[in-house]
Amino acid sequence: MKRVLLLFGGRSTEHQISCLSAKSVLEVIDRDRYEVLAVGITRDGRWTLTDGNIEVAAGRQLPEVDEGGPTVALVGTRRGPTLIRVDDVDGGDAATSTLGPIDVAFPLLHGPWGEDGTVQGLLATVGVPYVGADVTASSIGIDKAVMKATFAARGLPQGGYLAVHRSRWEHDRDGVRAELTATLPAPWFTKPVRQGSSIGISKVHQLGELDEAMDEAFTFDEVTLIEQGLEHARELEVGVLGDGELDVTRPGEIVPSNEFYDFDAKYLAASDLRIPADVPEAVADRIGDLARQAYRAIGCRGLARVDLFLQPDGELLLNEINTIPGFTPISMFPRLWAAEGITYTQLVERLLTDARL
Repeated sequence: MKRVLLLFGGRSTEHQISCLSAKSVLEVIDRDRYEVLAVGITRDGRWTLTDGNIEVAAGRQLPEVDEGGPTVALVGTRRGPTLIRVDDVDGGDAATSTLGPIDVAFPLLHGPWGEDGTVQGLLATVGVPYVGADVTASSIGIDKAVMKATFAARGLPQGGYLAVHRSRWEHDRDGVRAELTATLPAPWFTKPVRQGSSIGISKVHQLGELDEAMDEAFTFDEVTLIEQGLEHARELEVGVLGDGELDVTRPGEIVPSNEFYDFDAKYLAASDLRIPADVPEAVADRIGDLARQAYRAIGCRGLARVDLFLQPDGELLLNEINTIPGFTPISMFPRLWAAEGITYTQLVERLLTDARL
């Protein structure tokens, strides 16, 4: 029986979404094949061993890591990667005890300090095979500006954008406004470059709304992306699995209940997800081909969700790639694979089987 280290929570603003994803995986993982050690990472970065029961506390809409569990750490030993328990004792010292070897890790950590290559680097350093993208692909995938530059270098189609560092915004707002209006027609979307789950995103209809939207985005990151709003474009997503030969789902379509597919629409409301999307077979094939190109452009492996736009004239544009997509019961990624006949349990099994250093 393999011992699986399931990591969830984390220091990012997507802490609660990570907990939801982990809760879903814990409910379906095959306990006859895997012994699961569910380790929650608190908002201040402490690793704590949990009993695997991730519940929503009274007065909250979403779960968080229970901070009452024992502190643990992952270390490399002569016997291989090992999880240890760390207990405080009198005098400020710490006593450690082993919790045994780790065979494979499943990092279900969304956003910075989890999806960005940091945890992947730790796992690789101590020698634990893990689910998902490696350090390089993770670091490209988390940063929307770097991702878009990578797509551009490969000649992949995408909408117009402008990346603005906080220091430039503070010292040259007029210059940013001038460049924006000269290159991209309104409306625009402002996004922190390293956030997911639509956190910190605003839709800007006119220039007078830009300052407030930029200031909001800069509360989450040092760089903000300003993207051209694509009016009347359809939002499509596909799931990708593998390394080398890739499996790609048929596209699903998002019909948001709000003005755009924001946090509430993703996790607290029921946006209309049409799976599969109503597109001609030839268009679905083109979408799959572009998703494969995006996946390979950043060197991804394991899994990803690729988001695209379909313009009224039939043009396809890449939006972004997500290397650890949401795994909640209403998330698009598992639902796309369910439509292909792959159950949630089978999806988790495949990801664990494909895990590697």
